[in-house]
Order: sequence, then C-alpha cells, then structure tokens
Amino acid sequence: MKKHLLIGLLIGLVLTGGAFAQDYVVGEGDVLEVTVYDNDDLTTTARISMEGFITMPLIGQVEVKGLKVSQVADKITGLYANGYLMEPHVSVFVREFRSRKATILGEVRNPGLHELQGDISFLEVVSSAGGFTPSAGDIAVIKRQKNGDGAEQDVIIIDLKKLVEQGDLSQDMPIHNGDRIYIKKASVFYVSGQVRRPDAYRYEKGTTVIKAITLAGGFNDTAAPGKVKIVRKEQNKETVLEAVKMDELILPEDVIVVPESFF
Repeated sequence: MKKHLLIGLLIGLVLTGGAFAQDYVVGEGDVLEVTVYDNDDLTTTARISMEGFITMPLIGQVEVKGLKVSQVADKITGLYANGYLMEPHVSVFVREFRSRKATILGEVRNPGLHELQGDISFLEVVSSAGGFTPSAGDIAVIKRQKNGDGAEQDVIIIDLKKLVEQGDLSQDMPIHNGDRIYIKKASVFYVSGQVRRPDAYRYEKGTTVIKAITLAGGFNDTAAPGKVKIVRKEQNKETVLEAVKMDELILPEDVIVVPESFF
C-alpha cells in the first residue's frame, strides 16, 4: 500500500515537472538555452555570469539573476519587441543547473550528498537516493541554515505517514541548497518466548501487550498468559515488569517475554 502510494506521488511530480521548471529561480553558473522562434541566428546558449548577466545577440547583456525562468523569457521578449522584432516568441530552458547540493542520511538506499537539479522536493530527493529502506520510520528531519553561515538552523519535521500513506503533499517540502535531511529508523519492540513468531516488530504508538502478542502469532500451546512480563530499558537501567495486563501499553525497544507454563 505504502509503495503504491509513493509511486503515485512521484508520477504526479514528474507530470508537473514543467511547472516546477518555469518557477525555478536562475542564478550564477546556470546555463540557459534561449530560443527565439523563426530567428535561429538569435537562439543562444549562455552561462549566467557572477554578476548575474547573459549576453544575447542584438540586445547585449541582460540581467537575469534572481528571476524565474518564465520571467527571463518575458524580459527577453520585451527587449526584442522594443524596436528589434515584431511579436517575438522566446522560450528559455535551463540546460545546466548551478552546483546545488543536499545531504540525505538515514533510512534511504543510497545516503550521501545529492545534486539538486532545479527546484526539487523532498520526495524527489528520496527518489534520487534510491527510496526508503524497509526500516524507515514515520519521521524525516530537515536541518536548514538560516543565514548560510551554519550558526543557526531551522528544523523542519516531515510526517512520512501523512505524506506516503495519506498522500498529503503539504508534507512534500521544497529542498534548498545545503539542506541536511535525516530519515529516522522505525522504532521496534520484541516478542520472545512462547509465541508462534518470536521476532522484532515495528512499533506504533498505542500498541498494547495483547496487540504485540497477536502480531507475533499469538500464544502457543505451552504459554503462560498470566505470567507475561516486559523487560524495559530506561536511562540505561533495565526494569522488569512482572505479570503485566494484556491492555498494558508498551514502549519502543520493550521486550515482551511470554514464559512457558509448567502445569
């Protein structure tokens, strides 16, 4: 279910990619391909200079830094229309994006430094990192520099359950240059002893002892249901809760032990 919804969300992002491209704000180092229809001699590929200019035939230097792609096209159209061409039609395409990177760590298949190609969202970065691992939890954390000097950071929390399972695209945040993204590992609990499938299981808030045991396949024929205990670590101390009730809430990393009945 989660996998299918994630695929659907990514397809939707691809289909709307043209809109994202037109909203991309160009800057130093970007390479723009400017096409002037029916005027091949004016069609130009140019890299934006440190000062934020490109050079176009006839009209010379055009300041474009800080403009959206669509605004660059409008500006060049206006300049050519001012005494050079009758009703010019100009399109702008970003041929190469300047060096922009974000780091993604944690529960993705290919963690590390990833280049940001244009305006890019959280899910697109996850996709470029190979997708989530099976151990991914329900929370992602983005740390973003406030002033570019690393002294102060904004912390943005993404609810992966809302995003992936419920399709809430408000959680699909734009990723900025220098962002550090961390995908948290899912919390687990353990069920051991006289159950049918002793193992580690994904923790969800509100899980009770009986639900945990049910996930583990239920009691086997030799279990002592009245003697179930929880081994819990808190502040590096191990506590054993004896004869717990079936509606007792468990915590992440709890070990539920179902002893054997000797009668």
